[in-house]
Amino acid sequence: MSLKAPRNKTLVLTQREINSLAAKSIKLTQKKSPDEILDKIIWQDALRALEKIPDNCVDLMIVDPPYNLTKNFGSSVFREMKNDEYSKWLDKWLKKTVRILKDDASVYICADWKTSIAIPYVAGKYFVLQNRISWEREKGRGAKNNWKNCLEDIWFFTKSQNYKFNLDKVKILRPVLAPYRDETNAPKDWFEKDMQKLRLTHPSNIWTDISVPFWSMSENTSHPTQKPEKLIAKLVLASSDEGDVVFDPFVGSGTTAVVAKKLKRHFIGIEKEKEYVALAIRRLEIADNDSRIQGFEDGIFKPRNM
Repeated sequence: MSLKAPRNKTLVLTQREINSLAAKSIKLTQKKSPDEILDKIIWQDALRALEKIPDNCVDLMIVDPPYNLTKNFGSSVFREMKNDEYSKWLDKWLKKTVRILKDDASVYICADWKTSIAIPYVAGKYFVLQNRISWEREKGRGAKNNWKNCLEDIWFFTKSQNYKFNLDKVKILRPVLAPYRDETNAPKDWFEKDMQKLRLTHPSNIWTDISVPFWSMSENTSHPTQKPEKLIAKLVLASSDEGDVVFDPFVGSGTTAVVAKKLKRHFIGIEKEKEYVALAIRRLEIADNDSRIQGFEDGIFKPRNM
């Protein structure tokens, strides 16, 4: 194994560690009770494992499926398909999730611009579309003959019109450009901290405050499409309460499970790649002693680089 630079915090595992950690996961051969799978990483293909998840046990589902791109994921390769074929692939596993969700559950599905063509059509057959979040993914190289792709979507669905949304949990701290005062000269909807004038604002569906994990961030892993903990934390806080169950059928290196644990939720995660199962379990172990989420401090989401 090559030595990392001193500031490189990327989580790296030896093969021995991968074997040891993956052995702490579970596999489902029959339908289980909720207590048997809570706070577990399931090492299995999602299509098979989904059939063994109990009914009505999930409060929030966050899904980051393979986008419709050819991409290596550990020992397997997901290959780009025609749009109608990709839609059929989405439908194949998504319809299996309906019965495991509680009636007031929320669903978030991540996508890039191309994948977004299929998601509202497929997921709209089973869930109620509430919104589309677009977030700036600033990482990546520019294209030579096209616009650089630095935008991703998160489609927000609910199982019914009765659902949770905790607005006060996801307000954003922003600098005040026009610090108005009332007739008594008191700050109007803003406060001062560390010589800065700040305001808590309502979140919109355009997010420009997200930093993609990179080598100097301790949450960074070798997973090629890892989502930032800050991004997932917004979804978890908005659409679940402490003690709720958060489910991710493509949990990858474990970000959804880790964030759920840090925010005092239960989790269920499914992943078929051994290396990513091991990374997820290691990150969950680290979270036992470190519940910090970069960009989220004292219950407040801070702007990027603040």
